[in-house]
Amino acid sequence: MINAFRELLREEDGASLAEYALLLGIITVAMIGVFSLFKDAIGGIFTRTTNTFNSASSA
Repeated sequence: MINAFRELLREEDGASLAEYALLLGIITVAMIGVFSLFKDAIGGIFTRTTNTFNSASSA
């Protein structure tokens, strides 16, 4: 596995490490944007789940 990763880093045909880093940065920014748009909905899901578990454990 490690040797395969080293070979990928040595190859000059594919994308360079800088391109992978740029792609990772774009994906990260997009994920932060999506999470910030849906933070209330995600928080509501966790709240309902917690309340369900709490009510099930007290019964």
